[in-house]
Amino acid sequence: MKIIADENMPFVEALFAELGQIEFVNGRTLTAEQVNDADVLLVRSVTKVNQALLQHAHKLKFVGSATIGTDHIDIEYLHQRGIMFSNAPGCNATAVGEFVFIALLELAKRLQTSLKGKVVGIVGAGNTGTAAAKCLQAYGLQVLLCDPLKQAEGDSRHFISLDELLERADIVSLHVPITKVGPHKTWYLFDEQKLKSLKPNMWLINCCRGEVIDNRALIKIKQTRTDLKVILDVWEGEPNPMAELVPLVEFATPHVAGYSLEGKARGTFILYQQLCQHLNIAVNQSLNYLLPEFEFSQLLNITNLDETSLLKMCRLVFDLRDDDALFREHFDSAAGFDLLRKQHTHRREFSALAVKYPVSDANSASIDCRNTLSSLGFSQ
Repeated sequence: MKIIADENMPFVEALFAELGQIEFVNGRTLTAEQVNDADVLLVRSVTKVNQALLQHAHKLKFVGSATIGTDHIDIEYLHQRGIMFSNAPGCNATAVGEFVFIALLELAKRLQTSLKGKVVGIVGAGNTGTAAAKCLQAYGLQVLLCDPLKQAEGDSRHFISLDELLERADIVSLHVPITKVGPHKTWYLFDEQKLKSLKPNMWLINCCRGEVIDNRALIKIKQTRTDLKVILDVWEGEPNPMAELVPLVEFATPHVAGYSLEGKARGTFILYQQLCQHLNIAVNQSLNYLLPEFEFSQLLNITNLDETSLLKMCRLVFDLRDDDALFREHFDSAAGFDLLRKQHTHRREFSALAVKYPVSDANSASIDCRNTLSSLGFSQ
């Protein structure tokens, strides 16, 4: 069995080597000729999987995408061909949620203010939006949800309209898939008019798809509104962001919000499980086996965890400032955007960091402090 896999998908060899011969490819430049004799195709969001790519791949029986979104996959065409498709919904949700939380802590630190007391609006309450809300609520923040599709499905959570969310929120975090048609289309959901309507001193963070925000309109708005603070992990026209936009945003990263080692491993492992099920063979690999032991632990001997101390802990698992600096230096070089993603292998999730407390210390962390760290996902 021949397996064609994106070279930037981790742990493929560890999981799939026993199932067949693996050939690694550049997912962004993958051609139809390269998949002609493939039995299995493993991709990420940079590969458009459609008839043009697969029309001569007559042996192909399984396509897996280590992503939450499926807008890069022609699912109807795969169905017509009888090719099984699997993606990995939720695989990087925790990573995205923690990215949002860390980024907001970093921005608060830079602006010499506190994240405490802010009202955060989550637009899109699927896997990643829910994970972001979990972190923010664990820290005691009020979270507002807007998701008309979830609301129509009968989701029991409380939802409000986008207009109401923009009136009430101090921070807006975007977590929607990209859709170009329908009453709730998200392409340019934040167009020039919507951006102009944002209230003073609002923070806007986008970790879903670049085209949810009209980037040219954002450039225009940011040139006159220094009060609007923006964090972008995704960009219109990836892998070629608009160069004039980058200096205008507070933190800039190359679509890596979900790029924790745990999230990457989880995504590939889900595809491995699905292929094993499709082939009717036993799953004999373990997700825990893939992850290395984390090099740090944290001894906490303070009664109250202030925001500065919490941010220092967060930086042990992911220091956003490093990625921001690298992005600004290399994003406009040849293949710079993709190279930054390919080389992004160091980030862990909160669960990797074990927090330990003195057993009989009068200054040991309070119950509230311990509960907060546990709710955020740190190991105890």
